[in-house]
Amino acid sequence: MTRSGVQGEDTQEEAAAASERAESVRGDGDNGVEATVDDADGTGSNTESAGGKPEGPRPRRRRRALRWTAVLLAVVLAGTAGAGYLYYEHLNDNIKQDALNLGDSKVAAPTPNAAGQTPLNILVIGSDARDSEENQQLGGARETFGSTPLADVQMLVHLSADRSNMSVVSMPRDTLLEIPKCTDPDDGEVHPASQGRVMTNQSLGHGGPGCTVATWQELTGIHIDHFVMVDFAGVVSMADAVGGVPVCVDANIHSRDSQGHGSGLKLAEGTHPVKGEQALQWLRTRYGFEDGSDLARAKAQHMYLNSMVRVLRENATLSSPNQLRRLAEEATAALTVDPGLDSVKKLYDLSNELRMVKPERITMTTMPNRYVGARVEPTEDAEQLFRLVREDIALDGKDAKKKPDAEPEPPADPAAPDDELAVQVRNGTRTDELGTAPGRANAIAGLLVERGFTKAVADPSVLPSEDRTVIRYPSADLEGDARRVAKSLGVPASSVKRSTDVSGVTLVVGADWREGTAYRAPRSDDSTPESAEALNGADDSACMHVNPGFTWS
Repeated sequence: MTRSGVQGEDTQEEAAAASERAESVRGDGDNGVEATVDDADGTGSNTESAGGKPEGPRPRRRRRALRWTAVLLAVVLAGTAGAGYLYYEHLNDNIKQDALNLGDSKVAAPTPNAAGQTPLNILVIGSDARDSEENQQLGGARETFGSTPLADVQMLVHLSADRSNMSVVSMPRDTLLEIPKCTDPDDGEVHPASQGRVMTNQSLGHGGPGCTVATWQELTGIHIDHFVMVDFAGVVSMADAVGGVPVCVDANIHSRDSQGHGSGLKLAEGTHPVKGEQALQWLRTRYGFEDGSDLARAKAQHMYLNSMVRVLRENATLSSPNQLRRLAEEATAALTVDPGLDSVKKLYDLSNELRMVKPERITMTTMPNRYVGARVEPTEDAEQLFRLVREDIALDGKDAKKKPDAEPEPPADPAAPDDELAVQVRNGTRTDELGTAPGRANAIAGLLVERGFTKAVADPSVLPSEDRTVIRYPSADLEGDARRVAKSLGVPASSVKRSTDVSGVTLVVGADWREGTAYRAPRSDDSTPESAEALNGADDSACMHVNPGFTWS
């Protein structure tokens, strides 16, 4: 992307306009930030063995480099939106862009609600890249300069369709999962799918942030509209510009052990505003918070973000045009985005969407997980959290009673006569706790035959696992057929899905229909799992617990 830069001093009228815009921006919402230190062996790799455990002993951890991402769109909101059109093209030139999705499989965009609105999903990525002198000086070992970057920070920001609430889901960098095949758009290099599960932070090295997007979509089934990747050079000026961000510790802390591990953060018990490099230390701290894990660090980062949101709404210092200009320079230079966000105008429009959410309707969570050796993997609660995001259900439990979804438009190609409609029926009743209920594919195929679908047959060769009964079809010309089958069985229209994984209309009998011939859609548990450790954006009482081994008197 090449644009001509516009330089020069701003007129008094421009400065006044910038001040007015800044005043309007201070109400903007905010999302996630994480700052992490890769204390592993420097490779970021931990391929799982066939037995399900990491190969080899847990590597000795050492301070390698600072990983973080700036305030998910607080930088964008206060920086780019506030700066507005001060040397607009120059700021546009600062913004780098990359392809949105490098994977082969796509996830369909969500169906609009009854009012025609759709949610917005933004993946925020923090790279450990050491590709500038400034980034190198702010943290990281010299030997990491120019090395393959790792996506050590990954946070999904979900803005509800009605713009009333926002949910943030962090994924720990040590999460084990399969990275899909990704194709580098710059040189056409194909990065094969990972052999078994590897750490999620490796996805960035498979062609760029678009592979991290593809990995998230494969795992969660959530359609991602945009990504924002941030390096860490702007976080110091961001914290300075707002006059500091209040954080709390429940005891004196010094994040440094006898071997020199730790961020160096030193704070007395209580609440203190941190800015500049001290803010970076807070965001980096792992040694000294709770159990010393990356999970504790993510919790501290969520507290920082919520506090930043409140400061942005209340702090008048951002009305200074000079501060806004400096902040805009730092913010735009720190960003890499997808083509849908590649200008100040597009970022400003996005900020207007985000600013609709008040802090008390922002919920920050960490993907529920369990340890696998030194790493973690998603749990059943993680799928519950992903489902709530997919279905646009507020994580704070404060959704207004939603209007029923509008009836889908009639398919372009109507259903074939029942006796000409081919249906494959598969038994997907197996769960983690229960084995496959025997005979379900035959039973439901027989039920369809009794109801006139004489070409319905059971397919015993495939035994998938589905929590809910689903009817899939591969192409638009079979949508009418799939809907007709659903209607005949009382399966809701929301369970009819287009999928290239099937070759014809395919009914998968799920774990919600293990017996009987009358289908009853299960009542959903729409509560946020406790294991997600939800933190409300308006909670100003949160305080990090200090590990007794890192306190001082």
